[in-house]
Amino acid sequence: MKKIHIVLACLIVITFLGSSTFGALLSPLSNGDKNSQIKTKSITTSFLPPSLIDDGNYLTVETGNEMNLLLSEGYPLLPYKSLCILFPLGTIIQDVNIEIQDVQTLILNKKIQPAPTPCTFSKSNNSSGNQQEDIYENMDIYPIEWVTYNIGVGIKNNHHVLFLSLQVFPYRYTSGSNTLFFVETLQIEIIYEQIENHLFGKDETDFLIISPVEFVDSLQPLVAHKESEAVGISTRLVSLDEIFEGSYFEVKGRDDAEKVKYFIKESVEQWGVKYVLLVGGRHGGFSEPEWWCPVRYTYLDANDGDKKFLSDLYFSDIYGYEEGEIVFDDWDSNGNNLFGEWHFGGRDIIDMYPDVYIGRLPCRTEFEVNIMVDKITAYETTAFGTDWAKKYVGIGGDTFPGDQWYDGEVTVAKVMEYLSPLGYDFTTLFTSDEHIPNARDILGSISEGCGFLNFEGHGTPTSWATHSPQGEEWDTFINVVLFTLLRNKDMYPVCVVGGCSNSKFDITLLDFLDFKNLTANLAHGSIGLECFSWWLTRKNDGGSIATIGCTSYGYGKQGDGDNDGIFDGIQYRGGFIDIEFFRICAQEGIDILGEAHGEAILSFLSKFPPLTDKIDGKTVEEWILFGDPTLKINGYSPS
Repeated sequence: MKKIHIVLACLIVITFLGSSTFGALLSPLSNGDKNSQIKTKSITTSFLPPSLIDDGNYLTVETGNEMNLLLSEGYPLLPYKSLCILFPLGTIIQDVNIEIQDVQTLILNKKIQPAPTPCTFSKSNNSSGNQQEDIYENMDIYPIEWVTYNIGVGIKNNHHVLFLSLQVFPYRYTSGSNTLFFVETLQIEIIYEQIENHLFGKDETDFLIISPVEFVDSLQPLVAHKESEAVGISTRLVSLDEIFEGSYFEVKGRDDAEKVKYFIKESVEQWGVKYVLLVGGRHGGFSEPEWWCPVRYTYLDANDGDKKFLSDLYFSDIYGYEEGEIVFDDWDSNGNNLFGEWHFGGRDIIDMYPDVYIGRLPCRTEFEVNIMVDKITAYETTAFGTDWAKKYVGIGGDTFPGDQWYDGEVTVAKVMEYLSPLGYDFTTLFTSDEHIPNARDILGSISEGCGFLNFEGHGTPTSWATHSPQGEEWDTFINVVLFTLLRNKDMYPVCVVGGCSNSKFDITLLDFLDFKNLTANLAHGSIGLECFSWWLTRKNDGGSIATIGCTSYGYGKQGDGDNDGIFDGIQYRGGFIDIEFFRICAQEGIDILGEAHGEAILSFLSKFPPLTDKIDGKTVEEWILFGDPTLKINGYSPS
C-alpha cells in the first residue's frame, strides 16, 4: 500500500448550525457568566490534513488516535470524532453554533472505500461490502453536515445528568465528483441556561426489586441480606400485583411493560431508586410467550433475521429530552405500538441512556429464585479476600478467520492488560495453543473457581464456540447440557459472553412444535429449556453469579480499517463494550455490578452516539445483565 499525503489548497469560510450526536467524556461545564442564567462554552477542535491509503481498488482515510470510523454498510468509510459534555440536570441547551474555517477540497483518483458488511458472532463474514448506489452515484455530500448533536438524559456515577453528544465530521465526500472536503479547525459554541432541577431529590430507597407475587416470599431473605448492617442497601420489594393495582402510584401505561416502566419512573422520583432488579422469565405460551415479569421487544431490524429482540434497556431508559424539557421516553415516538422501531420504513426517536442500573433474574420457577438468593448471599459474604476471586478465565480463538488477528484471543489479552495491575491471576484457553481447549478444559477451569469469566467467540441461545487460527470448524465448543458438570460451589464468577443470542431468554422446548420455523430454530440452536447465559447463572452449586450477553445477534469487526495499528475488533461493537466493562471495573474502581454494566453502556454511547448506526444501537439494546445490579464484585469485607 502507498500513503498519499495531501497538500492544502483553497480557502473557504463557512458557518454551519449543527443538528444531531457524541465520545471522550469531558467534565461538567462551569465557565460562563456566573451572574447570568445564560452561559456559553466554546470548544475548538483541530484535525490533520487527510492521509490517504491506496489498497489498489479504493482509498481509505487514515484516522488519528481519537477518531472513529463511520461503519454504515456500503457508505464511505470516513473518520469522525465524538465529544460528550455533561451538564447538571435542569440545563437547557438553547443553541449549538458551529463555525467552519478553511475548508479544503481534493479531487481523488479513486473512490473512498465503502464500509464492510457487519460481522455477526454467529458466523464468519469476510465481505468487504458493496457500495450504496444512492451515495456513490450522486452528488450528495456524505455526511450531510460537518457536526451533528443530540441531547440525552441518563445516570452517571449515580447522578442524573444531561449529555450533550457531538459528532464531528472533518472529512466529507461527494462520490459523484469524487471530491473530498476537509477542515483543519472547527469551533463549537454552546449556548445554555442552567436552572435548578426539582425532579429528583428524595433518597429513601436505593434498590427496587420487582417480582410476581408467586416469588415474593422466596425473595424476602435477599431483602434482609441487602438491608443487613454488613451490606447496608435500602431495599424495597414490590409485587407486580401491587404495581397493576396502584398500591403505591397511579397506574399508567398501555400494557404491562409500560406500566412497569412508569412505576420505575415514579420510584426514581419519589423514592430515589437507582438500582432495579426484574425477577421473572418465561413461564409458558406457544404462539406468544407468557411471562412472569413483563419484557419489551425492540423492533430494530439490522437485517440479520431477528426483526425484534428482547431489551431490558427499555426499562432502564426512563427519560428523554425534548425542547428543553425532561420527558418520559416510551420508545414509541411514532405511536404505532412498535417499540424502538428502526428499519427501512423509519425509526422511533429514543434516548438510549440508562437512568437506572438494571438487572434481571429471568427465573422460571420458585426453585430458581431460591438458588439465586442463596448464591447472591453466599457470594457477597464469602468472596472477599479469597484467592479464587482474583482469578480471570478467558476463552477465545479466531472468531472471524481471514486476517492476522485471532479476534477472541486479542480481546481476552486486552482484558488481562486492564486487570493485571489489580493482581489477578490468569487462565487462558486459546485455540492457538498447542492443545486446543475442549469443553472439558473449560469446565475444569471454571470449577477451580474464578472471579471473572469471559467467553469471546460465536454463540447460539444454547451454545458457544470458536475457531482455531484460520480454521473453518468449531474447534472449541460447549453447550448448556454440560453445565450440569460444573463443580465450583461458592466460587462464582461474573461472566461476560461475547457471542450471538447467548442471552436470548425467551427460548423454550415448546418451539419444537413451531413446525413453520422448526428448521431455522434447530439451525440456530433456539430450542432449549433455557438459554446459555441464564443456565450458567442459575446453575445450582456452580456456574456464574451473573452473566452479561446478547439477546440477539452480536457483532464484531475485522481487520484494521482505520489504519491505526490496532485491531478493530477491540475498538468497535461487541468487542469494545465487552472489554469496556472490565476496564471500568479495573481503572475506574467501580465494583457494583449494575453500575459497571450501565457505565459500559454510557461509554459505548459516548463513542458511538445513539441513533447514528443500527449495529451500534443494537449492541447496547441487546446487551443484558442477568444478575443482581447491586452485587458487590468480589464481595464485602467481613469487617
